[in-house]
Amino acid sequence: MLILPAIDLLDGQAVRLKQGVEQTKKVYSDNPAEMGLKWQAAGAEIIHVVNLDGAFGRAHKNVEVIQSIVDALDIPIELGGGIRTVDDVRKWLDTGVSRVILGSAAVTEPEMVEKSIKEFGPEQIIVGIDGRQNKVAIYGWEEQTDTTVLSLALKMKEIGVERLIYTDVQRDGELVGPNIESTDALARESGMFVIASGGFSAMEHFEKLAALNNPLIEGAIVGTAIYEGAIELFELTSRFRSF
Repeated sequence: MLILPAIDLLDGQAVRLKQGVEQTKKVYSDNPAEMGLKWQAAGAEIIHVVNLDGAFGRAHKNVEVIQSIVDALDIPIELGGGIRTVDDVRKWLDTGVSRVILGSAAVTEPEMVEKSIKEFGPEQIIVGIDGRQNKVAIYGWEEQTDTTVLSLALKMKEIGVERLIYTDVQRDGELVGPNIESTDALARESGMFVIASGGFSAMEHFEKLAALNNPLIEGAIVGTAIYEGAIELFELTSRFRSF
């Protein structure tokens, strides 16, 4: 099972938010590339980067910072946040980002997602589904839709998407534990690969996810827990490896 440490970017800094609320930000580093090197040294095989400014509608922010992370590391980077056109996807892939995460666009412009899949392939395009009480949240989780998590997943599967990142918004940054049941159900009912996110804060959470023995659950994203020292990333990457 793959462990993906997260680097969330806001105004050039590595931060963490609670439930995606910008006003709750806590700054952990003024040098995100240095943070990426730290996670790489701790055994990370891929880094999950979120451009929070982009998600909040400030797409021009953090471009140089993201490039510095890509240039500094020897491992792949996946990037999400404010990527809403095919040109956006192409731009980021051209910078050296390995795969791009499309979130709000999956709801508002599914045709754009389909075009991206056709041009770049399903290995480079991931759809991020952020759920709050089983309904999809978009635009940095500021807007709630009536679309259910599963219905969006199935729609994405129809257009060629193979891989999802599923986040339980209400657990993100709260260190309360992930929504393992919903993650498992989404993978089984959609038949798609799923990376779990939101609330991972103890070794037992990862062990419970792995114990499902669901081959469609590829891994888990960890953020606040490693920044706060609740768990050591090296301990996680030593215990769990990609398959």
